[in-house]
Amino acid sequence: MKIKIIGAAGGEVTGSAYVVQTRHASVLVDAGMFQGGKQCETKNRLPSGARPNQLDAVLLTHAHLDHTGRLPLLIKHGYTGPVYTTRATLDLAEIILKDAAKIQLQDADRANRKRDRAGKEPVEPLYGPEHVEPFRELARPVDFRRPVRVAEGITARWVEAGHMLGSGSIELTVEEDGNRKVVVFSGDLGPKSLPIIRQFDLLQQADLVFLESTYGNREHRPYAETVAEFEEIVKRVSRNNGKILVPTFAIGRSQQILYHLAVLFRQKKVKPFPVYLDSPMAIQASRVFVKHPELFDEELAEWTRRGLLPLDPQYFKACASVDDSRKLNGVSGPCAILAGAGMCNAGRILHHLKENLRRSETHVLIVGYQGHGSLGRLLVDGAKFVGVLGERLAVRAAIHTLNGFSAHAGQSDLLRWFEALAPSKPRVIMTHGEDPARKVLSQLIRQRFGLQCELPGLGDVIELQEHQVTASAANVPGGRDARKMESA
Repeated sequence: MKIKIIGAAGGEVTGSAYVVQTRHASVLVDAGMFQGGKQCETKNRLPSGARPNQLDAVLLTHAHLDHTGRLPLLIKHGYTGPVYTTRATLDLAEIILKDAAKIQLQDADRANRKRDRAGKEPVEPLYGPEHVEPFRELARPVDFRRPVRVAEGITARWVEAGHMLGSGSIELTVEEDGNRKVVVFSGDLGPKSLPIIRQFDLLQQADLVFLESTYGNREHRPYAETVAEFEEIVKRVSRNNGKILVPTFAIGRSQQILYHLAVLFRQKKVKPFPVYLDSPMAIQASRVFVKHPELFDEELAEWTRRGLLPLDPQYFKACASVDDSRKLNGVSGPCAILAGAGMCNAGRILHHLKENLRRSETHVLIVGYQGHGSLGRLLVDGAKFVGVLGERLAVRAAIHTLNGFSAHAGQSDLLRWFEALAPSKPRVIMTHGEDPARKVLSQLIRQRFGLQCELPGLGDVIELQEHQVTASAANVPGGRDARKMESA
């Protein structure tokens, strides 16, 4: 068996994708899009080694674009096989992919207007809505913890990852030439303190583990402290008639912020003010959350029994249309506006930032990971001036980094998840993290569990032989001597 890493490697956090190949089958685990800036996004093409006509199945850990966004590209190039994942992930991925296709068309249209004026040939969008349309026909829903045969000799099992609604870690049991190997893909793991959804499950045995390391070199601020800071900001905005802008990932973080505001209002800690959910995708996603109460944690389940859901339309207002969004420019505070995209690299949040960054009464809440090169990362790093929609703007707004709201596990939770697998002495492949993060986490795993971690680059191949696991192109002490997958 060989596993080619075609995303989220070499210090990259986004673009998660792995080709698992045996003598009898070829399976793709995740098909994520690269995000975080123009240089990063140029990698969004048909994954090398993932030949659509040779793949037996695609398995998705969860719905976020950096794990699903290249799936329509596979469909565009002829993939017609099954797509296995949980029911909630299917519901959310359909929303995300339709939105992504729309953005691809808009970006291509914008680029072609400029190219036409310059006398250049037009470019095609990466994919369009017609390449998302077959998604539901290909979908094969799975239940947590129930093994599913996904290809000849390959059985997959999803367990709760605690990262977003429906997210899972995937355990592959691979039988080839009389040998049996267990390969675990952590997917994105959530912190144990994350509200709304259940905590991650633990796995007990593996021969090989692909472990995410997004926050492998640091801890998040304690969740209770983050909530307390959030409450103080909300109270300050309420007193001073300010505005809260939250660049949100439409699925997960939006619902998390809405949940905390609803609890604040319901407990009468803050006088209620208008909260605008300015994201058609987040509005649709919120309906999916209500559809899957079986995935709620006990705290949200209890609040739901007490009438928290659905949210009171007197305070929580959905802005589905572009006109609805534009009208928010004239809305006075106090109010909160939640809009995508989460890294401020696209979407309606750009218009709200353009209108409000210069105002000192504005509070921008950064509540998720910000990739290198993104506008969100510039704001987090304290930039005094930023470019937004072609204009250079002064940043007078208060920028708050509430990484305690992150949906990614911090260092201790990553170690806690891995600790259950450590006694089986698996080989550990560190992916989905910038180099400082994955190096620190690798050192901790070596010190605590006596296991050497490998830090692969994009395109590297991990090979499992009959009696051992070998790295054919991984970044381990002794250098890199990459060999490419034979069929790639």
